[in-house]
Amino acid sequence: MAAAPKQDDLKAKFQAAAAAAKQTKKRPDNAALLKLYAYYKQATEGDVSGDRPGGFDFVGGAKYDAWSKLKGMSGDDAMTHYIKQVDRLNRDS
Repeated sequence: MAAAPKQDDLKAKFQAAAAAAKQTKKRPDNAALLKLYAYYKQATEGDVSGDRPGGFDFVGGAKYDAWSKLKGMSGDDAMTHYIKQVDRLNRDS
């Protein structure tokens, strides 16, 4: 039962980080954006599903690949990594 407040606290920090990610002073580079995307998707939806976009959908393919690298990572771990990534971006900008 003691884990519930920690989980709620993590979710609150995650939601705050998601809002902060949209307000960075300078636009993150593509590698940082892919990390944010992948951690966010892993935290909110779990392991990647569906087919990888193909053809000339280079952005969709890159997003799929970044997310699929996190397969098996728990939602809590993904939230923690996302929060750290956003903090790093806001420190560096």
